[in-house]
Amino acid sequence: MKIIPIAQLIPGMFVQSVTKQTGKIKIKNQGWVKTQAGVQQLIKAGILEIEIDPDKTIVAQSPATTTDDVKIVPPKQRDPWQTTHSVEQEMDKALKLYTEAKQLQTKAFTDIKAGNSIDITPFKELASGFIDSVFRNQDALACITRMREKDAYLLEHSINVSILISIFAKHLGFERALIEELATGALLHDIGKIQIPDNILNKPGKLTDDEYKVIQDHARFSKEILEKSGLKGIAVDIAGFHHERLDGTGYPFGKNATEISQYVRMASIVDVYDALTAERVYKAGMEPIKAFKILKDGCPDSFDGELLTKFIQCIGVHPVGTLVKLSSQKVGLVTKSNPSSPLKPVVKTFYNAKHAHYTEVSDIDLAHNRTQDSLEAAVKPTDFNIDLIRFFKNSILP
Repeated sequence: MKIIPIAQLIPGMFVQSVTKQTGKIKIKNQGWVKTQAGVQQLIKAGILEIEIDPDKTIVAQSPATTTDDVKIVPPKQRDPWQTTHSVEQEMDKALKLYTEAKQLQTKAFTDIKAGNSIDITPFKELASGFIDSVFRNQDALACITRMREKDAYLLEHSINVSILISIFAKHLGFERALIEELATGALLHDIGKIQIPDNILNKPGKLTDDEYKVIQDHARFSKEILEKSGLKGIAVDIAGFHHERLDGTGYPFGKNATEISQYVRMASIVDVYDALTAERVYKAGMEPIKAFKILKDGCPDSFDGELLTKFIQCIGVHPVGTLVKLSSQKVGLVTKSNPSSPLKPVVKTFYNAKHAHYTEVSDIDLAHNRTQDSLEAAVKPTDFNIDLIRFFKNSILP
């Protein structure tokens, strides 16, 4: 038997089983793939890798051959928006997970600085916790990812990428084991930055060409650190290749579209999205809709356009945690997404932009709003001198 990527499958090969895929496809019967259309059917179904029997490969199918072509059974569809807990019920659990993640990241950085390898097990357990929370109600962790501390980017970025890629993978229908690999790799994807000099890593201004070359190596360092710690596969690929681009202009290895897996493509999109929307000491975070435009402009040269569209669909045009202004001049936080009508989420209002003062906290479901209030635009806390972190802690958290 031999395992090959789906791209190497050609008519006449005998398919024994599916070994890697993005969904839950099952082989209904083993058999020969007789036509290129049969190959395309498997690719379209999300199969990435298959096991073949080389001894049974035939050059051409005889008209008398009666062996059935490979048939697949489509996976059962699940509703990616299904929740088992309300945001309020899940928020406390989500916050504890986020706090634990920051503590774990800090310990890992300390271990690496001391020359020690890191223990991967706690990161896998944390990734599993994220996934549990995402499946109970993704909006809780999604909301927390938007509450950024300006001086905690290095810690928070990898955590946020892990949470967002878990949400993304859930919406694509991935199996749990695969989501855990993605979430673990995302949690550790920037671990190599600890080996970049602080004066370059934390430089507020534009990097020089030489400094940029230095910081490009962080992905290589991340890959090496994870391999040294015993991790392999998809998680290591995400750490090493998340800055690679489809046209080959990325770094540090210069890979192109044929060498970049779907999982790394997903990580690249989420990584850039979170970086663009992050609050830094030297720059304000960008509104999600502007970040989406930049990512769109990078398609198809840098990013996978089809995957980007699916990412936007799963987190929303105005993601949970986004500060928005309504047509009534009320300002509030998106606290619940509305997949059937993305521009009509649930908004927790707490401020009046017209009169510039805080108001009584109120939940407005724009999909069932008798006052006909509508979402006008995403805004920044600085636009109205709002302390969003304080509001979040006082009004959102249990």
